[in-house]
Amino acid sequence: MAGSGLDVMDDKYGTDVFTDPTIKGRLGVNAMKAKKHLYDHIVYDSSNEQAFATELDTNTNVAVYVKLPDGFYISTPVGHYNPDWAIAFYEGTVKHIYFVAETKGSMNSMQLRLIKESKIHCAREHFKAISNGEVVYDVVDSYKTLLDMVTK
Repeated sequence: MAGSGLDVMDDKYGTDVFTDPTIKGRLGVNAMKAKKHLYDHIVYDSSNEQAFATELDTNTNVAVYVKLPDGFYISTPVGHYNPDWAIAFYEGTVKHIYFVAETKGSMNSMQLRLIKESKIHCAREHFKAISNGEVVYDVVDSYKTLLDMVTK
């Protein structure tokens, strides 16, 4: 890419993708207070996501994280794909500073629909290609699985 004048990492979403007024939640039902999230509350889709967010919020390796809104997506040959999380770690203790994750309650890929599998494959290749391996993307079922990946 050197000399081309184009850097794919310079592509941006407008901030409105994170300020969509349709994101609604109720504390204790599908929302929780957060310290390290982009905002002071987070709306989650499942108990697995709630547990994951709690771990992100309390772990000293995490600098900041965001539950990605539906308006944030990457285009794939099988349609738009919306990853669940973007996480920035403090440098030093972890191998990668940026991580985009899809959280699933089960790591059994047989339970993931074929289209979702295709989108996940495309997302892995997408983040690898645009960042020279600096932005890591993977599917994790827990914060422990995530930490195992980034501390290798």
